[in-house]
Order: sequence, then structure tokens, then C-alpha cells
Amino acid sequence: MSQGDVIDFYAETYPEARAKFQLAVAQSAGQLTSYVHPGAVGPDHGTLAMDVGCFGAVDAPKAFLILSGTHGGEGYAGSAAQIALLRSGALDHLAPDTRVVLVHGINPYGFAHWTRTTENNVDLNRNFVDFSGRLPRNDAYLELHDALCPKEWTESSRASSRRAIDAWIAAHGQQAWMQSIMMGQYDEPTGLNYGGRAPEWSHRTLEAILAQHLPSVRKLAFIDWHTGLGQPGQPFFLCFNQHRDPNWERACSWWGRDRIETADGYDGAARPTYNGLIFYGVQRFVAPAEVTGAVIEFGTLPVQESFDQLRIDRWLKFGHTPDDPDRLAAMRRGVRDAFTPPDPAWRRGVVAHATEIQLQGLAGVAAW
Repeated sequence: MSQGDVIDFYAETYPEARAKFQLAVAQSAGQLTSYVHPGAVGPDHGTLAMDVGCFGAVDAPKAFLILSGTHGGEGYAGSAAQIALLRSGALDHLAPDTRVVLVHGINPYGFAHWTRTTENNVDLNRNFVDFSGRLPRNDAYLELHDALCPKEWTESSRASSRRAIDAWIAAHGQQAWMQSIMMGQYDEPTGLNYGGRAPEWSHRTLEAILAQHLPSVRKLAFIDWHTGLGQPGQPFFLCFNQHRDPNWERACSWWGRDRIETADGYDGAARPTYNGLIFYGVQRFVAPAEVTGAVIEFGTLPVQESFDQLRIDRWLKFGHTPDDPDRLAAMRRGVRDAFTPPDPAWRRGVVAHATEIQLQGLAGVAAW
């Protein structure tokens, strides 16, 4: 693949990304199924859908599941990674016991609107909890909510928020701060990292997709593509298998122990505990099958800068939109660029790393 081809894997709009993925699946002789969202539309009032490309026998006992667009605007890099795998030719001759399922745009509303959340302001990657029981509490977030989500986004309001946050960190520590903003919360519907009060359409649809397209799976490799955390342009692995169990060890053998067991990524804090990850949902939906996999990020900005862009993203939905159209455009562009940087070198590097990682996963499945 030439450098020009790689850049062409990226899209600037959701309809363009969707069309490129559908074309790549068709040209690779895959089976394409689309699940149209019944209640949300794109900014152009166009159709939103989850597109699924399948390769190999439906009753295969081994499979590789790859998702893009869990956090909407991060889907453009994930889409490019999926298209790169399709263009590599690696799916042309799968073993009879192996199936590959690519879910494109699992959060199509966020993908189309360049926002992290679903149409209900739900962080889809905190939505896979047991809603029949008591939802997790995040009292620390509730203490911080007003500072994190000011009604105005001005120099003075941001300075006031920063003072309140710094005072909280001074009192409770960096680890507690990172836990409060990462674990998810289920009490403030207009807040950050809101996990919802019921399964989102994307949650329910993914469960149906796995039942339909992986009915016989016993061994499943899994990647959920993201951007934001880690060093710029470099892959950052978050494996949520049980530490040192066989699936954890298998991930280490596929992608490298130094990557799976890294302690980086959280500004000196240890990895926080997360609630409601899609990773856990996939494990539940395909049980008793074994699942080996990771959420894989590609670094963009320092953690605090990325987080501030998420605060802007949220403010633009619930705050007072700036009267100045140039300021509004700049804010929206800042959110976009924070999670899909326009830099060609970043984009080429992501595709190169992602292609290698996906091929390593395929090789791992073949040897499993």
C-alpha cells in the first residue's frame, strides 16, 4: 500500500467512512449486513447504521471481532484500521475454522456528529453493566461535577474550575482523581462518562450481532479501536482479561508483554477500574467462549488536554453555544482534531501499527 492509499483510508464525514468500509467489504468478497438506527439521524438528517462485514464460515469455532467507533469521533481512525485490514488481502483465504467479523461504527450517532457519546449522551464504553441490579456509585465524580461541567466556557469559568479541581486533587490524590473521571458515572445524565440507565441501542444491537454472526464461537480474539491515551501516534494497549490468566498470557504472546503490562498512560497513576466496558459485554455475550483481546488506543494529546476537549464536547451539547461562529467552529475543530489528528504522519503511522497488530491477532487465532 502506498502512502497515498493509506491516507485515502480515512474519511472526513460519517457517510464517506461508511461508503469506504462498504466498498472495501464488497471488494474483499465479504458479507455485509447493516443495522439501521431506528431513532437517530446524522447532522445531514441521513441514515445512521452499524455496518458489519463478515468473512469465513458462520459456524467457525474460532473468530476475530474488531470494532470501530465506540467513542464516536475516534471512529475515523478505527475505520481506517479496518479498511487497512481489508485491503491487506489477509481475509481472502481464512482457514475453515476461522471467522472474522468487523463492526463498523458501533456508535453511529457519535461517529456522524463527531462526539464521544450516543444520542442520549451515554458513553457507550460505560454502558455494559447489569442494569437489573444496583448501578455503580461514583461519589467522587458527583463532588466534581459542577467544576467539570461549568455552565459557561470562558476564561474565568475555566480558571475557577481549575482551582476547584486542583484543590480536590490536593485533598484526595492523583489516583483518586483519575479513578473519578475514568470509571464512569450513572447519576448525572448531562455529565461526563455517563453510563446510562438502560442498555443503549448500540448495546442491544451488538448483542444481536454476536448471536447472529458468531453462533458457534468458542475462541474469540477481540480488538476495540480507540484514540486519545498514550504517546502520540503509538499504540497503547488496555487488556481487560484477568491479570495473568491464560487469556492475558495469550494477549502477551500475540502483542508483546511490554505492551500488555505497561504501567503508562495515566499521568503517573495506576490504571483505574472501569465499569461497563464493551470488553465485558462481549465476554458475557459469547460465554462460555474464551475471549482474548484489548482496547487499543492511539495517543493524541496529553491526558489533561484530551480531557479538556471532552469537556468542550459536552459543553457544546448542554452549554450556551458561543455567539461567535468562528469561535464555535474552532471549538468543534479542536474536539475533532484531539481524537483524529489531521497530521498525515500520525494517520499513516496509525494505519501501519494497526495493520501489524491485526495481522498478529489473526496469526494468534490461527495458532490457538
